[in-house]
Amino acid sequence: MYLSAPMQRFVLHWGEMGARWGVNRSIAQIHALLYLADEPLDAEEIVDTLKIARSNVSNSLKELQALGLVNREQVLGDRRDRFTATHEPWDMLMAIAEARKQREIDPTIQILQECADAAEADGNTPELAAERLRRMEEFVTNLTGWYGQVKSLPQGTLIKLMKLGARVAKFVGG
Repeated sequence: MYLSAPMQRFVLHWGEMGARWGVNRSIAQIHALLYLADEPLDAEEIVDTLKIARSNVSNSLKELQALGLVNREQVLGDRRDRFTATHEPWDMLMAIAEARKQREIDPTIQILQECADAAEADGNTPELAAERLRRMEEFVTNLTGWYGQVKSLPQGTLIKLMKLGARVAKFVGG
């Protein structure tokens, strides 16, 4: 696949941004390439375009599929799998947010609950530390609940809320 200079810059930057967010650079670059592609690409086309190892491409595609960012397609008469990325930024955001919630936030809530419960039952934990653990657990739990409510809203409603920005505070008395 041909990549113009702006396309190359985007793919490289997406890889750097992914690395900063804790995502393997190759995974992010493959995602960027598939996002820009006007047709499904097979693994060899990705290898040739990005100049990365075939095994890295294969593992990265599996990870992207697990995140819900890439789909596998097949073409009649062709044994190779081809891959596409969602081209809707909102869908990408929601898939990434959900994956991060499951991997990072949900286990954190579990640990916070266990720590807060243990601190309250433990006579050696200072009361202030136990209170702070419980407050953190309640905060993260409430934040997750809010996320669950927000993600169930229609996309159009969410986009309108984003565009309203801080003006939304007028409606809730802030």
